[in-house]
Amino acid sequence: MEVGINIVGLTLAVCLALVHTFASQTQWLTKISQRGWVSVAGGVSIAYIFLDILPELSHAQEEIQHSELGMIAYLEKHVYLLALMGLALFYGLEKLALRSRDRRQESHGEDCTHLGVFWIHIISFAVYNTILGYLLRESEEHGLVACLLLFFALALHFVVNDVGLREHHKQMYDRVGRWILAGAIVFGWVLGEAFHLNEAAVLAIWALVAGGIILNALKEELPAQQESQFGLFALGATVYALILLTV
Repeated sequence: MEVGINIVGLTLAVCLALVHTFASQTQWLTKISQRGWVSVAGGVSIAYIFLDILPELSHAQEEIQHSELGMIAYLEKHVYLLALMGLALFYGLEKLALRSRDRRQESHGEDCTHLGVFWIHIISFAVYNTILGYLLRESEEHGLVACLLLFFALALHFVVNDVGLREHHKQMYDRVGRWILAGAIVFGWVLGEAFHLNEAAVLAIWALVAGGIILNALKEELPAQQESQFGLFALGATVYALILLTV
């Protein structure tokens, strides 16, 4: 690995951390439904899922099938089960946050989660971000273009995701949550620099986190029906699909 790409990778990890730090604080993001920005981000994210993540899972199936890594080898025919587990986990976290907001609204008249649910949500997303930071470091092995494509998709993913997290947790997210998630990205990159797993293990981790990416994309980045601007959604999906297919 050349020093140049290492520096680029670290820079991109720091930039993703800055997305978490400032995205929910940027005023224009509170009006993204009117600006059609969510539609563009949704199109890009869904294109990335279908043209990069799902083919990656297919590749993971082949790699893990020939692995000799104990439990990973046991899952040799169940890589999509790992993705399902990731999706189910983040679906459960979303339902937990929504239920907590409803109960707090009823008991205290405040539209935010309870403190315990906040910590469960943030710690889970911190682990998620740590893994994504690690995978960003691993993507450097495939060259600068692959690294940049992953960075761009994650940046859009994080921007809209941050708006959703702030909607759930309000001031606690501003004061504490965003800083933890920002640090987790860089920490994940540092872990990737210090420890290298073999390809089958990396792909198993990628399969697990892919389910979370898919759920979060569908939950936050696809606009609600009344907010949708299909033209912008189609534009984002088409342009990013063309980029993925031509690089």
